[in-house]
Parts: sequence; structure tokens; C-alpha cells
Amino acid sequence: MTVLGIDIGGSGIKGAPVDVEAGALADERFRLETPHPATPDAVVAVLSEVAAHWKGTDPVGVTFPGVVRGGVVATAANLHPDWVGRDAAALFSEHTGRRATVLNDADAAGVAEVAFGAGRNVRGVVLLVTFGTGIGSALFLDGRLVPNTELGHLELNGADAELHASDRIREEKDLSWDDWAGRVQDYLQVVERLLSPDLIIIGGGVSKKADRFLPSVKVHTPVVPAVLQNNAGIVGAAMATTGRH
Repeated sequence: MTVLGIDIGGSGIKGAPVDVEAGALADERFRLETPHPATPDAVVAVLSEVAAHWKGTDPVGVTFPGVVRGGVVATAANLHPDWVGRDAAALFSEHTGRRATVLNDADAAGVAEVAFGAGRNVRGVVLLVTFGTGIGSALFLDGRLVPNTELGHLELNGADAELHASDRIREEKDLSWDDWAGRVQDYLQVVERLLSPDLIIIGGGVSKKADRFLPSVKVHTPVVPAVLQNNAGIVGAAMATTGRH
């Protein structure tokens, strides 16, 4: 079964058809830049263009970088504040002509990793952390998702953790991988003290560069890169349309 998945990020909106039984992309992904400012109208226009890259009216799964309850956006830290309170599922359905299922972006990535990647068959507490424009999180207990944790907004050094350790901050401050690894370690030590996880999975675009920084990150919990890397959100979005989230 092939389902379209679209992942909305702070820097890009990307999508692809997904073989939801195999947990793999069924075609090359198509990506466009996230508009700035990322207002609902602007994002919907770009998302519709991404969806239109593949013909059809089949359902679409969409990730959103914020808290989503029943398709309605509750927070939008890295997009425009006008998103708060909007029914994103209804908006995306109207403009794409496809029934849309919307969920938090890190939750989607986590669902894919637990089903097909580094978290597969792992019991206990599993935490996926995505490092990108912000920091996203997906928390699982024995494979079951605790939705909308948004642990990137934990306080670290007197501010949101993502203002200290996101990949965007690494780029803006031109940090070396070793220097950034120290910031990642600071953050992971905080979540480790709070949650005592059995496994931490590093997701987002940096997961494909894990060898540059993970060896320098020292915490008690085993830390591994995401197997599906930056495609995890697309896969998880598509899975959500089948009720697997």
C-alpha cells in the first residue's frame, strides 16, 4: 500500500509516496523551501505544490512542527503564530483535494523509527530527538507513543533548549562538530535526568552525519542515529493515515 507523506520543516517542505508496509519511500522525494514568513496561506501554497507533484486524490499524511491535537495546531514555535488554533487537517484537505491526517513532526519520525528503524522491538522508554531548525522529541513506552512532548522547549541555560543545541544554532554560530557535540550532550543530560530512557535515537538531517558528533557525546543512555534518517517524518506521516500513530 502506497500513501503520500509530507513533512513540514522550518527550512523545507518535502514529500514522497511511501510503501507503508515496508517503511520506505516509493519514489524520490520532492522538496521546496519553507516560505518566510511561514503563514498558513504561504505554507499551504507550497504544500499544495508538493502534493501536486504526484497525481491523485488518495489520503495524505502531513507532519507539523508543533503540538497538534485532532488536526488542530496548538503551538507553532518555528512557524508563524497565526497557525495557532487553525484546523490544519481541514486546511490541507481543502487545498490538496486529499483527506489529510496531521501530526507532530517528531512524533511522525518516531513512529517510523519504532516501526522500522532503530527503535524496532525495543522495550521500555525510547526517546527520539530531532535536531533541525528546532529540537523535536517523540517519547515511547513499550512502543506506544506519548504524543506532543515538545521537549526541545525544556529550559537549558535559562532559555529554550533548541536555542542552545539545535542544528540551526550550530550553523548560525558556525560551531565545529565537536563544539556542537558538547551542546547536544548538555541537552541529552537534561532529558536523561528527567526520563531515564533506555534508548535515545538522534533524528533529523544531522542523523546522516552522526559520525561527526555522536562519538563526542557522553551520556549514560545508549544513543544511536535514526535508521531512516531525514526520511523518517515522511514515512511516519504516511503511516498516520492508516491509523498507525
